[in-house]
Amino acid sequence: MGLLDGLRAALGLRAEADARRDADPDDLFGMSTAYLTMEAELGFESLDVGALCFSGVDSTSFRSAVDEVEAILEAGREETGTDFDVREDDHGYHWVVIEEDDPEELITSIHFAADTFIERGYGSRLLAALFAYRSGDSAERRRDGAAGVTEPAYWIYSFRRGAFYPFAPRPGRERDSSVEFKLEAVLDGELEIESEKEYWYPLWPSEGGTHPWE
Repeated sequence: MGLLDGLRAALGLRAEADARRDADPDDLFGMSTAYLTMEAELGFESLDVGALCFSGVDSTSFRSAVDEVEAILEAGREETGTDFDVREDDHGYHWVVIEEDDPEELITSIHFAADTFIERGYGSRLLAALFAYRSGDSAERRRDGAAGVTEPAYWIYSFRRGAFYPFAPRPGRERDSSVEFKLEAVLDGELEIESEKEYWYPLWPSEGGTHPWE
């Protein structure tokens, strides 16, 4: 099963049937303190990239909503240097990928994009927001001249479930459960974390070996 099949199963139709509540992009602001905890207590640094995933609909109104999101992000690019790209994958899912070295600006930009879809009546099309981190590349290791171990870890927010969950992928389509459970233990209380681990769905790379946000 590929990345987008997983989205369809875990964040799409199945999650919609078991949805807790309507999408609320304000939940994303929980990352404003979580990223500090990730660095200070866990040694994870932001990879300066986040993404918003949504399913499209063939309508002029929806295209207008996407155009409005792009216009908001373009204004941000001119003011703060935040970079972005809107992509469509082979399965028809859409991704707004945002690159920003200020975590607060990154969170705000993803929130603006999600909130715009909701205001335009397309909140039900939102699937997930993703925030990327890496471990091992600490300031101390850089001072010592050692090569940092850049193992990724992600916080994924399911709009249908109204909760975050951690994902720590490793080569060979393995996941580091110990890292995921540690992230859960430390961030519980700062983030609304999905309690039903069957919804901690792995977002593996596509057949080409890449994620949409890479």
